[in-house]
Amino acid sequence: MKKVILALLLFLFAQNITLAEPTNISFIYINGSNNNDEKMKNWYEEGVKKLHPTLKTRFEKNRDTKQWFNEETGIYHINEEPVIFFWGDKSKKDLTFVKEQLDIAKALSSSMSYIVKNMLTAYLHDAIWVQKTHNMKPILDELNEVVKSEYEKGNEVVLFGYSAGTFVTYQYMVNRLPYLNLVDLFNVVKISDENKKFIQDNPIKNTCIAALEKGKIGVVSSDGHLIMDPRYDTFKENYQNLDKVTDSVCAPQDTLKGVVNFASPLVLFYSDLADPDYELTYYNKLLLKYIMDDGLFWLTVNFREDPLGFPSSRNLTPKEIESRAGINLNNPSGLVYDNSGVWSKRPFLFAHTSYWTARRPFANAIVKSLVKGMKFNYDEDYQMQVLEKDERY
Repeated sequence: MKKVILALLLFLFAQNITLAEPTNISFIYINGSNNNDEKMKNWYEEGVKKLHPTLKTRFEKNRDTKQWFNEETGIYHINEEPVIFFWGDKSKKDLTFVKEQLDIAKALSSSMSYIVKNMLTAYLHDAIWVQKTHNMKPILDELNEVVKSEYEKGNEVVLFGYSAGTFVTYQYMVNRLPYLNLVDLFNVVKISDENKKFIQDNPIKNTCIAALEKGKIGVVSSDGHLIMDPRYDTFKENYQNLDKVTDSVCAPQDTLKGVVNFASPLVLFYSDLADPDYELTYYNKLLLKYIMDDGLFWLTVNFREDPLGFPSSRNLTPKEIESRAGINLNNPSGLVYDNSGVWSKRPFLFAHTSYWTARRPFANAIVKSLVKGMKFNYDEDYQMQVLEKDERY
């Protein structure tokens, strides 16, 4: 069984394997809240530059993963330089306005009240700001250009979302990954019979939610519903151009290998996804199927001392995912795995910002989470050991 697991390990990287040159992988790091000024921007960038070589070394030295990253015979090579995607300065104008109002409140509030308001502004403003659709879309556009640039260089990518950067990685997957088969989609979404027949007679490649909007096929409303163009003539014309739009706005096929979210408050801000009446829940199921069937990974790694590090979900085996999500997986090789119990050995007040200073245990936790996640999903003996030890199961 161990040999089988090792053969399957890092399934996420085991696509299009050749015995020639190794495939290069770029790690793209996405910042979180409270990175608006030059000082915080430098703090974040310096932290990434310290973390990246440590993380690279852990992948190359870990006994379960080093076979894939051996300098001489490895199939994959993690690029030396991190790719830093920074969006923190985009909220600066709005934050300045809030701080001006905070200055007014200073004269009216008690000292402790003002201190708390100041702290909430620093940590929560950007998280709330980036959630808004009109703020998120330009960020996703820029991130997609970075991903496409790496693709054109021959690189595959892994996204690392820190704190509110987890909102960006999540929205990127939901809106930019090409997991929508329109024939299947329009058997569920309400459209005219005439439009449905035209789609069935003229199949095109898989697309993403952003392409539907950019291609004027349909839009996602504020309450999570996909609203389609009911007119046959315009729908037909736009549909025939959709492949070009897909190439323009969706992530290139097989470029994104996985996502690592850390210091993640994602479920705190996206709890409406648990609502079965929220239509985007349906697209999350399609995304989950895409991740599992196409061999991607989605890891959440949090320090247990981090007060803003929320577990993403209970870990589920592929069979449990099928049962709970009501989807059929086709030879799954991907995983969604949470490890929110990592010791940072830092006081809780500083744990949220300590992923750079505690980079060794953090890097080890990422690699081990990938290994354990793979075993939990595809090694039945390991599954039973975990289930017997953990009373939550």
